[in-house]
Amino acid sequence: MEMKGALGVALLSVISLISQVNCQEAVLHISNGSLVREYCIVHNHSWTPLPQTLDTATAYPLANWTSTVLCNAAGVLPDVVKGKAMAVMRGECDFSQKALVAQSLGATALLIVSNTTLITPSANESEYAKVHIPLALMRYRDFLTAKQVFGEGMQAKLYAPPYSKIDPNIAVMLLISIVTVALGGYWSGACERERFNSYAAGGGGGEESKADSNRVFLYSPLNVVIFVILMCGMLVLMYFFYNVVVYVIIAIFCLASASALFSCLDAVLDKIGCGTLSFSVRNKSFSVRSILLAALCISVAVVWGVYRNEDRWIWILQNLLGFAFCLNFMKTITLSNFKICVILLSLLLLYDVFFVFITPFFTKNGVSIMVQVALGPDATGEKTQGNMVEIPAEPQAPSEKIPVVMRLPRFSAWAQNLCGMQFSILGYGDIIVPGLLVAYCSRFDVWINSRRKVYFICCCIAYLLGMVLTFAVMLLSGMGQPALLYLVPFTLITSAVVAGCRGEMRQFWTGTTYEVLDSPREPLLAEGRTDRAVGESC
Repeated sequence: MEMKGALGVALLSVISLISQVNCQEAVLHISNGSLVREYCIVHNHSWTPLPQTLDTATAYPLANWTSTVLCNAAGVLPDVVKGKAMAVMRGECDFSQKALVAQSLGATALLIVSNTTLITPSANESEYAKVHIPLALMRYRDFLTAKQVFGEGMQAKLYAPPYSKIDPNIAVMLLISIVTVALGGYWSGACERERFNSYAAGGGGGEESKADSNRVFLYSPLNVVIFVILMCGMLVLMYFFYNVVVYVIIAIFCLASASALFSCLDAVLDKIGCGTLSFSVRNKSFSVRSILLAALCISVAVVWGVYRNEDRWIWILQNLLGFAFCLNFMKTITLSNFKICVILLSLLLLYDVFFVFITPFFTKNGVSIMVQVALGPDATGEKTQGNMVEIPAEPQAPSEKIPVVMRLPRFSAWAQNLCGMQFSILGYGDIIVPGLLVAYCSRFDVWINSRRKVYFICCCIAYLLGMVLTFAVMLLSGMGQPALLYLVPFTLITSAVVAGCRGEMRQFWTGTTYEVLDSPREPLLAEGRTDRAVGESC
């Protein structure tokens, strides 16, 4: 076991090393003995490489010479800058000339302070070999901030941590997706069990139970086709009228996510047995618990709506609201049978593939409609073309984004996050669409009295394997993938194989009709049925 563990650690280390690449973004570490700050800088790794860690970086006293552009040595005494890092203004001459002047004066590093867009510093190939000191660009506003914090006694270190293609946030994203799908499916099955028990106790009729409220049934293939056509139309509408439709989507998301969060928290409180205190006003009864929950959920949605463009922390609230939205959607939307599941998931698979892989051939900028809508027309303030980067020197007006994705910052991209937060995203559709099938499997386990929840567990495992394959293909190809291309076959085929092996394909395909007819319901198999394992009849 110890040998296997050591081999596993070694393999992970090798993969991590192979996946690391050198980027042009780097870190300026400034301290004065008591305070420490870090700022974004841009360098050219091929020209003036920097150490990869803070510990191996050399500390230089930082000399403020932003009063000059340093195109020549006029007015600068060598004794004043010798052994120090010089900060000078950008402009009037090229980067290599400034570096050569600083080098001749005895400076050990050169920071070029810029109030325009930061770009990767470059020069003629003949000049590359002449420059032997570190050279980087930094934002003028960052330099002013550092000057206010530290004054003149600044010690600077320049280092460029490598960028890993395999970021730890992949594991967190995988965990979020599988937990959401599993909980949503479990909740749907629990509601189905509650409905079955209430009908059994009440003889079939009676008032609508709490579990039955707000449910939407998809039981007709025509309804499914219309639903997918509406999704296509909405996506195209968002592509062409993004600047208007985005605000409509944001408003709808605030309302829907607040309602979903209320539904989730209310279910949790019911589960733990938290009582309700009611009071009456003009013969109308009000629940104190519901009022407090509603106030909390609305407040969370409002805070997200107000600070939605604050990248540093608002992603936490967006993921919380998205988590609740996906759970409530899987509980609310009910697919009546496996036939509807196959039609819906297959159509959405074609929808996903078409709008990711096919639409780039028709768009002006060669970007797929799906990616353009998910990221927004001006989604990133950093532009990368090969080894060249462009980073705005001043804060850019935030671009609105459609809030239908889980967002996680790239944990290993420390230098890149200083220059502008880098995120990995997963669309809600990649959770909800397979989640509807998982929810159906969970309900089917209730209908057949499956104590082992065979269909539910197998479908969850299939979803997990599909997500792992999606991330693997994404890392190997270096580009985003339509996750449904892998998730739909994994979940549909697994569910069908389980039903076939257990001899229950007919029941699984047709489901039940009580959702539509609202008739007294009976389990598909007798109450005393002994549940079989998946492989017993295979």
